[in-house]
Formats: sequence, structure tokens, C-alpha cells
Amino acid sequence: MNHEIVDSFTQLARERNIDRDVLISIMEDVFGMMVKKKYGLDAKFQVVINMDKGDIEFYLERQVVEVVVNAALEVDQETAKILTGENLDIGEDCVEILHLKDFGRRAVILAKQNFIQKVKDIEKDLIFSEYNTMVGDIVVGEVYQLRNNDLFIIHNKNEIILPKSEQIPQERFKKGDTIRAVVKEVRKTTGNPYVIVSRTDNKFMERLFELEIPEVYDGLIQIKAIARDPGERAKVAVESQDDRIDAVGACVGMKGVRIHTIVRELNNENIDVINFNTDPIIFITRALAPAKLKKVEFDAESNRYQVFVSDDQASLAIGKGGQNIRLATKLTKFDIQIMKEAAEYDIDLEEFKEELGNDVLNQFLERGYTSAKSILDTNFNKLAKELDMDREELTKIIDLIKTEYENADIDSESVDENSDTKVNSDVNSTKQIND
Repeated sequence: MNHEIVDSFTQLARERNIDRDVLISIMEDVFGMMVKKKYGLDAKFQVVINMDKGDIEFYLERQVVEVVVNAALEVDQETAKILTGENLDIGEDCVEILHLKDFGRRAVILAKQNFIQKVKDIEKDLIFSEYNTMVGDIVVGEVYQLRNNDLFIIHNKNEIILPKSEQIPQERFKKGDTIRAVVKEVRKTTGNPYVIVSRTDNKFMERLFELEIPEVYDGLIQIKAIARDPGERAKVAVESQDDRIDAVGACVGMKGVRIHTIVRELNNENIDVINFNTDPIIFITRALAPAKLKKVEFDAESNRYQVFVSDDQASLAIGKGGQNIRLATKLTKFDIQIMKEAAEYDIDLEEFKEELGNDVLNQFLERGYTSAKSILDTNFNKLAKELDMDREELTKIIDLIKTEYENADIDSESVDENSDTKVNSDVNSTKQIND
């Protein structure tokens, strides 16, 4: 019977991947409880388990006394002689060898149930410890069930969960698909630990960079910050720890081969890789790419950075649905405010064709002067040197253009002030665009 019990317990532990030493400890505890139940909580005993021989031995130790007061700790001389076959004196220890069959079948079945429960408890602790050390690491599993839009995945024979909230939008998986995700959280429950994985967490993208880009894995390039709209767009700030390595170039790879691998894994999420900089203005300028900024200023009163852009760059800076400014804010961790500057008034030089004549007009156009402002902003001596006309004639032309420009600018401002659709009437006026 001893052999059968040991073999049964060993097989169960092997199926649950329980360590040999842990198994022995559990068995000693379970059988110890069985002895205490029969002989009392005060009983002195020893459980010896020999896994190699598949044997269990029980030793109950009691003191020889004249009159037994506590049967759990004491035994009379006559009983001691029957148990050991020896004549023991008062005060000596009587060591009785117990046999498993003496406890009865019911006690053995109960011990086995206790063993199974303890194994389950240890298994839960092992699973929790295993995945708790894996938080932030990528795991690869197989989808086996879809329930309430949550994906249940088998990983190393354990069930892990990819909730709907941690899935990339528009991404679809079916039963049997292999899936990669990062371990985000492990919770203890009454049942098995609740292991939550994610494909939208920034750590998932960071780990993908480490897998696909050796320089990131080796620490030669550091990922300083990540901002994502999962499945749509992301911005990643990187910094090289070696002056010989171009951080952005290494991450993108030859013809974009490295970054494209990551993009495909993330359901074609568009990834902007930029160089990190400790200077907030430079960092913000890079984070708002592809928009071209005029200037960036820090407003101490509002504790935010004001970004000035021309009218045609405002939509790029903001992005569709405010995505570009939102990601830039997440990436830099600065409060950013887009300020749109009105375009300066100008007149196309073709408007002066009648006054200048074709020959003079063509001279200006051939040398790149296509508007009134481009001429007025150029040094007179430079114009005189470039154009085939005397200085007096050039002076008259400039005066003509200047007069028309100023009059037209004043008329434009007047119209704007009386218009219900006024945007900006002053070159220095700005319009705040809130994210």
C-alpha cells in the first residue's frame, strides 16, 4: 500500500510540474496531519519518505510512565513492551513504528484529497511567481477561445487573457492563431492567477524594438519615450549611446526593413522614430514633425510651450483629430499649445504687368522676384546689380510697388475688420488652437 500511495502522489506531482523536494515536503505535511488527527495535536512523531524505494515510515515517540495521563505523549510499560518487544524503564522513550494501513482507508483517502489541494495551491503560487517575474516580457501563445471579445490564450499549458481593451483596434484573431503580447499584470484569485497580456501597452512596442534591432537590445540605443495610438500611429524617441551610431537610421534599417517588421506586427501602425534631445524646444520641434514650426516659446505664466506655425502648417502640427499634437504631448510630457500665425499680405508681381511692361516684368521673374514683398525685402544695391536698368528707373519701380503694396494691405485690413469671417488682420496676431 505504501508503494501505491507514493507512486500515486509522485505521478500527480509530475503532472503538475512540482519539484521533488517540494513534493516530499507536502507529503510529510499531509501525513503528519493524519498522525495528529489520530494521536492528538501534541503527539511527537516523524514521517520518513523514501522516494527512491517508494516507501513511507511513521515513528511515534512516547514516554514510558506508570500511569498514562496523556495518551498522545505517554505509554505504560506493558504496552511499550508489546509495541517494541523490549523491556523499557520508566522515563525511557518508546518509539512505535506505525503502518499506513493502521490509519484506515478513509484517513488515507482524506490525506490524498489534502495532498491534491496543497498541490493546487502550490501550483497557483508557482504560476503567479513565474508570470510575475515576466511582467514586461513578450510571450507567444495560441488562441484557443474568444469570449465576450476577450481572447483566451494557451501559453506553457497555462491560460492567459488578452482583454478587448488591450487589443489593437481592427485586429482580428481566430482560434489556433499564434499571437504575441507583453505580460502586463498578474492578479491572485481564488482560482488560478489571472494573467493579463497586452498588445497596446508601450512595453510591447519597446520589446519589439529590442527583438528586431540588435543595437537596442545591446543598449547602444536607448528608447527614451513612446507615445501610441495603437494600430494607427506612434512616436518613438531614441538616443544613441555611441556617437558612431545613428539612432534613427539603425531603428529604421536599410530601406526600412527593421521598422517594417514591427509595423506589420502592430497591424500596420505608422511609427515615427525621432532623435531624443534634452532641450525641450528641439525635442518638441522634432516631436511635431512633419509640421514645420516657426518658433517655440515657453510661457511661464501658463507653464506651457507655445508653438507658432504658419497657416498652411497648422493642420499638419495638429494632425487628424488632433493626433499629432496629442502624441507629441505624450512623448515629450510637456503641455504644448499650437498658435497659428496669419500669413503676411503679398501681391503677385504679375499684377504689375501693365505698369512695368513685359520686358521689365520678365527681368524680375527670371531672377526669382515673383511678388511685391520679395522685391521690397531685397537690398536696393543688390537689385540694381542684378537688373539691367539704371538706378533712377529702379527707384521709380520700387516706389510704385511700395505704394500699391501699402494701399492694398490697408484695404485688406479694412475688409477683414468688417468681415464676419475674419481670421487674422495683423501679421503678429495669433489664433489659439486647443487640442
